[in-house]
Amino acid sequence: MDEFAKALLAEGNTTVATLLVRRYRELGMTNDEFLVYLQLKSFADQGVAFPETKDLAAALGKSEQQVFDLLHQMIEKKLIQIQPIQKKGQLASDAYDFSLIFEKLAKLTTTQTTATDSRPVATGQSSRQAVFQQIEQEFGRPLSPIELEMISQWLDQDHYEPELVLLALKEAVLSQVYSLKYMDRILLSWEKKHLKTAAQVQQDKARRDRPNTSAPTSKQSTANSPHIPLFNIGDQPYHDV
Repeated sequence: MDEFAKALLAEGNTTVATLLVRRYRELGMTNDEFLVYLQLKSFADQGVAFPETKDLAAALGKSEQQVFDLLHQMIEKKLIQIQPIQKKGQLASDAYDFSLIFEKLAKLTTTQTTATDSRPVATGQSSRQAVFQQIEQEFGRPLSPIELEMISQWLDQDHYEPELVLLALKEAVLSQVYSLKYMDRILLSWEKKHLKTAAQVQQDKARRDRPNTSAPTSKQSTANSPHIPLFNIGDQPYHDV
């Protein structure tokens, strides 16, 4: 037990934000990418800012190529970046920088808080999370990292309201097309019409569905038309020539 206690103290502790643990999937991180982050954080807490790929592979139980691919994915998704660090009296060295993850997490939290404070969401929840949950429920499967990133872009970059995204989901489900690409086309078509809210979309639909009262009815048309007698041409009298 003494040896275990010594080892525990020698290794130190790694602290991870609970908010990140609960919401990393909304940032577009896969489970494997999150495990890579945990290992990188653990090495950083021990003073190793840029661990070798073989050491990460050994800790994760994966091949070096798999770890390299995961790191590359995370850099492409702007979850981590490699930054040079300069220590006094030493040559510059590389280090993994996690600030991008927390910038995304801060933006995610701020967006949700603003949405909660300013307006109710169609589902009655605060609702960025409701959007992800509702889409997963209607699609009948978990969303992939690329799909999670696409939805995040709708909300964060395109600034579509959660209610609008849920309305596009409803249109897709009614058409029996369970695809984010189809939903994206719906959202783009509304954007081209300058329809920015679910209420505006509903009003536009009601206007298009409303019958055209300016067109004359069949009775009005008959009443205003000249009377044309109807007869069977075979009943007309004729004369031999």
